[in-house]
Order: sequence, then structure tokens, then C-alpha cells
Amino acid sequence: MILRPGDRAPDFCVPDQFGSTLHLAEARGRSAVILVFFPFAFSPVCGDEIKALDDLGQSLANAAEPVEIIGMSVDSKYTLAAWSEAREVSLDLGADFWPHGEVAKSYGVFDDLHGVAERGVFVISSTGTIVTSRQVARTETRDFSVDVAHARALCGSDTTAQ
Repeated sequence: MILRPGDRAPDFCVPDQFGSTLHLAEARGRSAVILVFFPFAFSPVCGDEIKALDDLGQSLANAAEPVEIIGMSVDSKYTLAAWSEAREVSLDLGADFWPHGEVAKSYGVFDDLHGVAERGVFVISSTGTIVTSRQVARTETRDFSVDVAHARALCGSDTTAQ
């Protein structure tokens, strides 16, 4: 079952696409976090989404908004490195590769039958509480504007999501 608002966000430490460590506790210590799970790198829907998320992340950074976006997939860091290079994105991508899908399982968005993460999105406060969570079908392209509005509201940057 997908984690819900009010639940504690499980901490994680995974390699990113560059081989550095991506640690949720560090990220949320700097900002609100939008954690986005992807089923497959290089799939058409995920490709559209990763570019849209990277654009949102760039806009937030340019506006000095204290919101961090983390993408997460069960793909290896090597696959994620190739994907981010092919799509020309700089967004942090976590490799939930081994133990396979452990982070996705802890958030309730792992598909055991297919061995992939479902399309889950979590907005996490700086205190580690899940503020919003949602999951859509694998074939559905997500619009992340609502998630960004909720994250900005946590920082006092946007009152439309309250």
C-alpha cells in the first residue's frame, strides 16, 4: 500500500547516476523534497517525464526555491547515467537497483510481478513527513505542477496548495 500524507518518509541512501550517494535525510535537510518513482529508464512516458521534471528543477533552482526533486528507478546507476546523458538532464536520479526495489517497496510503490517501481510521487517536508502522495498508471504521463505547488507551500513560497 502506498504511503499516505502524515506517514514518515522512509530514509534511503542510494547511488545516483554519477556514483555519488543520494541520501534523503541530507536532501530534506536543505529543502522540501519531491520524490518521483519511474518504472523504466528509456521508456517513452518516462522520457517525457524526466525532461519535464528537469525543466521544473531548473526553474526552481533559478528562482532559489528551497525544493529538491529526486527521481528514483530500479535501474542501475549506469543505465541512469546513460539516460540522463541521452536526455540532457541534470536532475538527481537514484538507483534503487540493489537490494532490488528496496526504496520503492518501503514507499509502497513496487510492482512485485514486474520488478519495477510504479509511478508514485511523494512531497516530503524538511521534517521527513509525507505531505502528499499519489500513484498513476504506468501508461499515464504525470503533470508535476501540483506537486511543485505543494512543495513550494511548505517553504512559504506558494499559498495556492494549502
